[in-house]
Amino acid sequence: MFTISRRQALGALAGFAVLPFGRSFADELALPTSPVALNIIDVAGNLQLTQAAIEKFGKENPGLVSKITFSRAPSPELPAKLAAQQAANRVDIDLVLTGPGAMSDGITQGLWIDVWTKYPTVLPKAEDVYLDSALMMQKNFGQNEGVAVVYSPSGPLFEYAPDRVKTIPRNTDELLAWVKANPGKFCYARPVNSGPGWTFLMAMPYILGDKNPSDPINGWEKTWAYLKALDEGIDYYPSGTTVTMKELAEGTRDMIVSTFGWDINPRVLGIVPKEIETFALEGTHWVPDTQFMCIPKGVAEEKVAVLVKLMAFMLEPAQQAYTYDKGYFYPGPAVKGVPLSAAPQESQDAIAEFGRPQYEELIRKFPVEAPLKPEALVAAFEKWDREVGANKMK
Repeated sequence: MFTISRRQALGALAGFAVLPFGRSFADELALPTSPVALNIIDVAGNLQLTQAAIEKFGKENPGLVSKITFSRAPSPELPAKLAAQQAANRVDIDLVLTGPGAMSDGITQGLWIDVWTKYPTVLPKAEDVYLDSALMMQKNFGQNEGVAVVYSPSGPLFEYAPDRVKTIPRNTDELLAWVKANPGKFCYARPVNSGPGWTFLMAMPYILGDKNPSDPINGWEKTWAYLKALDEGIDYYPSGTTVTMKELAEGTRDMIVSTFGWDINPRVLGIVPKEIETFALEGTHWVPDTQFMCIPKGVAEEKVAVLVKLMAFMLEPAQQAYTYDKGYFYPGPAVKGVPLSAAPQESQDAIAEFGRPQYEELIRKFPVEAPLKPEALVAAFEKWDREVGANKMK
């Protein structure tokens, strides 16, 4: 799940770049004459989904890869770090695994190599391999520089304790009535720091039928009124999603906002009891999440040749099957033709035990909408902080 800052919002201003789906000749890079070491940094929690497949690439290509080093860093810190390295002509990060936030920032600042245009004979044809919704995210956020590697319709969902919640809200009116009748028993985390909070905020204009879901300032009249009414039954807004999960588990809250991944993975890990249930409101629209692979400018050409091959490798169905993981980014695969039966047995077992049979039907039933562009999303976050969360954030 990702957080977009004001600086990162400028990524939207790079414009809507149409992917070069034509198969024309472009720059070709010679593979290295001896194996290279790769330094990969993750700013999105992506390694949980992709590290096994990346390591598999290294093992299967000993003539190309001598060593792979993995590291993690906060997303907001990465663009400035990369820009400084590029200015000094000393780039030591070869591949970045990122959500739309840092990637959009990198597009604006010109940090990434344009891989889709330059290497169309190495990468697959995007419109042929991606799921429709993943292709939409690739166009909207990945543009020509990022390569979408995992995808989830995400949310919003609602988790609840069935022993404490006897009547399940079916629509927004019933949800509001339940929250007011059970003060302090419902919460969601501050949207700017929470994937579930983020998807909940962006989905409500669709669910409530606002006049312009893409304009949080002038088009969300019903949404802002609803969130303020909901606020009357909420004690406080935690700083992150993990807090809401723990409070649901310990009984402080009876109902919280969630997503597919945030439902399944914490139950697999034992953070939330297995018995917790979920529901979706009538008229739900999914707000998806996607993570990308990006190559910074300044990486040695011999490494770029290997990295683009790695990107293509990661889009193969066999590698995509690893992204089911333990439900962390459910379902996970961004490409077509990757059933759960293709995933490692550990993933199959985790999803079989902790997944929900109804999720596939819910994913098919409700439409998927593009997230707000970064500039509009930041405006929504700021308005929520100012007019909804105000003095209740911790």
